[in-house]
Amino acid sequence: MLLNISNIQHFSTGDGEGIRTTVFFKGCNLRCPWCHNPENLSAAPSVMRYKAIDKTETLGKKVEIEDILPELLEDKDFFLQSGGGVTLSGGEVMLQADDVAVLVKKLNEYGISVLIDTAGCVPYKEFEKLNSLIQGYLFDFKTGNAQNYKEIGGDLETVMQNLTRLISDGANVQVRIPLIPDFNTDEGSILEICERLKAIGIGEVELLPFHRLGSAKYEALGLDYQYKNYELLSEDKLDEIIKQYSKYFKVIIER
Repeated sequence: MLLNISNIQHFSTGDGEGIRTTVFFKGCNLRCPWCHNPENLSAAPSVMRYKAIDKTETLGKKVEIEDILPELLEDKDFFLQSGGGVTLSGGEVMLQADDVAVLVKKLNEYGISVLIDTAGCVPYKEFEKLNSLIQGYLFDFKTGNAQNYKEIGGDLETVMQNLTRLISDGANVQVRIPLIPDFNTDEGSILEICERLKAIGIGEVELLPFHRLGSAKYEALGLDYQYKNYELLSEDKLDEIIKQYSKYFKVIIER
């Protein structure tokens, strides 16, 4: 069983509770222009050329599960003590669901729990391969507007159906909403998101403020970063957004 991954990051933050190791998977079926992991958009290896420090590296390789398992087990004691585990991120993990299921079963044998970070734009049959094996999903919900989803390569109907079925099937789902200027932070966009999520029984959301931490990666890849000139959301704007979401949900946000 081969996994197509870019890298493994130890002691991750923001990828679930406790101390975690995050595995980043190559390949994504969305094209969000604010993506902070552009090296994982393509399933092919990505060549990163950092001119300022005269460094070149290639990210992306197909690995046997048994070859990466020892590294994922290195921090097992930290996982158990902190309530953490392994997070699978991307790219889009669910594009490799069959092989991911084998990896998760192996980790479960060692008592390690797994979270999957997903945008949810895959057939539900892919989720069915993993629902009974993992601790839960970090589900990135981009917009409540069908046309906006289409613009980034997604499908709102698919996302809504998957969320609804996951809840119905008893899966642990943490809905996470990236706050992207000129995309989903105006009052109308927030209302669309809130009404759609509330209608299917979502009670809590995590808000992820926009940042430009991936900008250097775009330059290294020779890609245009469309959000390079966008300002971070001000504290006042964040407070306003939190207030709007708090009318519908319990809100989690790291500032």
